[in-house]
Amino acid sequence: MVNESLNQEESNDRPAPESEFQMDTSYSTQPSGSIHPSVSGHPSVSGHPSVSGHPSVSIHPSVSIDPSVSVRPSSSAHPSTLAQPSGLTHHSSLVREDSVIKVSKRRWVVVMVFSCYSLCNAFQWIQYGSINNIFMNFYGVSAFAIDWLSMCYMLTYIPLLLPVAWMLEKFGLRTIAITGSALNCLGAWVKLGSLEPHLFPVTMVGQVICSVAQVFILGMPSRIASVWFGADEVSTACSVAVFGNQLGIAIGFLVPPVLVPNIKDPEKLAYHISIMFYIIGGVATLLFILVIIVFKEKPKHPPSRAQSLSYALATPDASYLSSIVRLFKNLNFVLLVITYGLNAGAFYALSTLLNRMVILHFPGEEVNAGRIGLTIVIAGMFGAMISGIWLDKSKTYKETTLVVYIMTLVGMVVYTFTLNLNHLWVVFITAGTLGFFMTGYLPLGFEFAVELTYPESEGMSSGLLNVSAQVFGIIFTISQGQIIDNHGTMFGNIFLCVFLALGSALTAFIKSDLRRQKANKDAPETKVQEEEEEEEGSNTSKVPVVLEAHL
Repeated sequence: MVNESLNQEESNDRPAPESEFQMDTSYSTQPSGSIHPSVSGHPSVSGHPSVSGHPSVSIHPSVSIDPSVSVRPSSSAHPSTLAQPSGLTHHSSLVREDSVIKVSKRRWVVVMVFSCYSLCNAFQWIQYGSINNIFMNFYGVSAFAIDWLSMCYMLTYIPLLLPVAWMLEKFGLRTIAITGSALNCLGAWVKLGSLEPHLFPVTMVGQVICSVAQVFILGMPSRIASVWFGADEVSTACSVAVFGNQLGIAIGFLVPPVLVPNIKDPEKLAYHISIMFYIIGGVATLLFILVIIVFKEKPKHPPSRAQSLSYALATPDASYLSSIVRLFKNLNFVLLVITYGLNAGAFYALSTLLNRMVILHFPGEEVNAGRIGLTIVIAGMFGAMISGIWLDKSKTYKETTLVVYIMTLVGMVVYTFTLNLNHLWVVFITAGTLGFFMTGYLPLGFEFAVELTYPESEGMSSGLLNVSAQVFGIIFTISQGQIIDNHGTMFGNIFLCVFLALGSALTAFIKSDLRRQKANKDAPETKVQEEEEEEEGSNTSKVPVVLEAHL
């Protein structure tokens, strides 16, 4: 039985020992296999599939033992070790370690480091859009060209999702985290070579590099939450992971208008832009170093029964394409992909075009335009945290998602018809209300997708949601931008309202098939013997490892 201190974290990549059970045919005198009494301290137990040989281990009914063979543990075998029939690929060390459910203290450090470099990447996405008119004048390009500095994030994600999702499954969280933070750092420093009005292509190259880094970031929140956090923490942890991205967008609305004033002198303007670029380059470098130092692949023990079972079901030869096919055969997930894309796409379009909309109604208010964007995202972060905590307590995924979606539609309608009242304080209130629900919906979609698709890869389900968001984001940004230029901001916002209404209707048709919750409930509890209750802390429990070919 594994007995570890809560403060001890060991590496998971040491080689697994050979099977600790020996098949001895010299004792087969009974028609049913029996456990030899010479080693085990427990009473003799029949090898019938329905009988558990040890309180911490169960043998699934689908596993049978040949009646002509008895199983005798060697003298070195611990009595709690599970005898594995041929054909099962799980090593004995994996079975022993994964039978312990324990959350790691490192989990909060991991999620906070991820949240920080996600923040840095999100800041670089919106830093141009929040002062759209200033960069237009500096580089001498059109508003549409500046919009592409934001839309390249959306466009790059679409073709790169599948390769990066494959890399996540093949190489793991740590490799993906290091790659994403390295690209984010590289893109930030490339932009420092674009401090002349004729060097717009250089700043576009730097932004494209950052957009590639984003592909290594957006699909990770639900994966980190599942791998590192317990069943009662996953939604909160996912919200914290998404929180960083939202905070980065908020800072991206607030800081650029302060650091880069709207002045005409190109040299002075280049100096102010360089300050912003140097700051973000230094921060990105520091975060890259932190990722290398503190980011770990996974904890020593699975944090939940669902994650333990997910490890047991994982096979090295699993078909990557078959996983995608299964996801698209899941009607509830397909509906969620569409509805998530409509909501997140509307948020991307609104964020990209916010400066243009506010300046049209309130000329010269670049700083307040940034503050309105900040209000939207800060309110959304509170909405995301409240939603995550609520999900962990109530497990009402479908109901919460639907309510938040409907309130997003209501907030968008109110914002649309109050923007032209020429009262800036009204815009702050209505935009904040909209952001509370619209941005707060994002982690809800991630967690609902994991519930609907368990035990499929969290990275794949989250990635497909993000692809949908990028596709709709590009469509909505281009379309709304054209509508605003030709017909005004009200018609552009009504355009988004129509699609949010469609998304609300489709959300109502999603069935609440919470597969991960069922896995956590269906895995039976097992009492730990008194002599084994020396595990430190209240977050440790023992569960049997269930060997199955399918969930």
